Order: sequence, then structure tokens, then C-alpha cells
Amino acid sequence: MKLPRRKFLHLTAGAAALPAASRLASAQAYPTRPVRIIVGFSPGGSTDIAARVVGQWLSERLGQSFVIENRPGAGANLAAETVVRASPDGYTLLLVSSSDTINATLYPKLNFVFLRDIVPVASMTRQPQVMLANPSLPAKTFRELIAYAKANPGKVNIASAGNGSISHLAGELLKMMAGVDLIHVPYRGAGPALTDLLAGHVQVSFAGMAGSIEYLRTGKLRGLAVTTAMRSQALPDIPTASEFVPGYEAISLFGIGAPKNTPAEIVDKLNKEINAALADPKIKARFVDLGGTVLAGSPAEFERLLAAETEKWGKVIQAANLKPE
Repeated sequence: MKLPRRKFLHLTAGAAALPAASRLASAQAYPTRPVRIIVGFSPGGSTDIAARVVGQWLSERLGQSFVIENRPGAGANLAAETVVRASPDGYTLLLVSSSDTINATLYPKLNFVFLRDIVPVASMTRQPQVMLANPSLPAKTFRELIAYAKANPGKVNIASAGNGSISHLAGELLKMMAGVDLIHVPYRGAGPALTDLLAGHVQVSFAGMAGSIEYLRTGKLRGLAVTTAMRSQALPDIPTASEFVPGYEAISLFGIGAPKNTPAEIVDKLNKEINAALADPKIKARFVDLGGTVLAGSPAEFERLLAAETEKWGKVIQAANLKPE
């Protein structure tokens, strides 16, 4: 039977609308089972804590458990690849960190392309690194440190949480921009680096605020500068490095990503709920306690930020000829 043209077009349009309607209904019902947030670091650190703060909020708002799954290894690449290979249905998410933007260049033979294979869902917070000094260091301020390092090239040791970590890249960026010769001493994690800094085996280090703020408050370590463009609310008396080295900035960035081809409706729903969390006074205060500031925005804004950070660290890695461990 031959259908009249008008009826045929009507039926065709209706059939084409079915997948879109189905996706919308699925997004409205989402989530219907527990969701995993994959974290590329061990429990207890800044990345893990950020995931748990937002995961708890999402669990309460959306009525399903958002389970934090720690998968440390390969500089956080194991976690990223786990999410890249997951079904793009919104039930496996990635806690995105600065490591992902660094690894894109540091590891030339990854099995995925981060900016292509992970969909940005929502930014959450940015945190400064703090430049810490053992009190025995003759330089008492950031300005004095730069002068001391220039007068004593190769004699100041700077510890990091490991080759290719944000604390390492923060130091490399400072060396390039300030023209100082600091000797990099990598450790297997922020904890061992802080331990040796406290003992005076190394003189300075960049470190996350969450793990170091108590040492600053008790005077066991001296804070020389923070690495964000603006001073930290948690440590307002410590200057920014950019007050002495214009344009310097090295942030720890946290957000949520998903596998590519995750339905836009689910991405938008998660983005809306995460932005609602970042507007909540208790969540804001929690991130301030960790030394950061909330960073709300759209998926497109988060995508642009990740691309800019990837480009920035790529230039530092190439200029310093850095290689993975």
C-alpha cells in the first residue's frame, strides 16, 4: 500500500524523534543504579577528598550511590583509561585532575587521547600549590629565595611528589620564568617529600595545601608563595608567586569527566547538580578548608580550561625535556 506523501513524512518525522525522546527519558530517570567515580590516586589525598565531597552531594541529590573507586597507577593514567574504555552511559565517571592535562604530553604513547576521549562534565575547584621552605633556609621570603638561588646556582634542592607531578611542573615553570637553577629531587608521593623537607634533607618544595597547611600554621615549615593568580583565602598572608614573577601560575585543577559519546542530556544533568553543589555554602567552605576555591561553569568552559592547561604544561614539558619515570 502506498502512503500519501503527507502521512509518510509525518511517520518519518515521528520515527526520527523516537531516539531523542528515548534519550531524554533516560536522562530524566538517570541514575537508576550506583555510579562509579574513578580516582587515579590513593585514598586520603586532595583528589580523593574532592571526589568524596561531590560524590556525597550527588548521592543525596540524585538518590543513587556515587561510589568512589581509587585506581592509582601509571601517574593517574590507569584511572583515565578505565573511564575511556567504559560504556558511555553516565555510570562510570572520572575525577579529572591536573595530572591528566600533564600526562597528555608527558606520556607520548598512551592508548587514548585525553582531550578527545574524555567528555568534560563539570569543573569543581582549583587549588594552589604552596612553595614551602624548611626554616633553616637562609631565604625567609619568596623574593629572597629567588635572589639566593641566583647567587647560589645549583645549590637549592627542590622536592616534588614525583617526576611529572604538578609539584614538579610548578618548579620547572618557576625555573623557566624566574631564571633560577634549582635541583629537582623527585619522591614517590607528596608524603615522603614533605617528610624529608621537614627533616631538612631538602630545602624547598611545592605541595598541595591540604597536606601542608598544618605545618605552616605550626611554624614547622615556612610558606613562601602560593601559585594561584590570587592569594588563598586559607592563607591570605602568603603572597602569590606572580607578585614577583609576573604571569606565573600553577594550579591543581579538579573536575568530573565521562567517556566520549556520553549522552549530552546526562552530561548536562550532572553539570547542573555539581554547580548546585558548588553554590552551597557548606561545600564552598569545605573546599576553602582544603585551600581551594570553587570553580563552577559549563561543560564547554571546562573543556576550554582543560585544553589551555594541556597546552601550557605541554610547552613546559617539551622545553625542559621531561620524560616519565
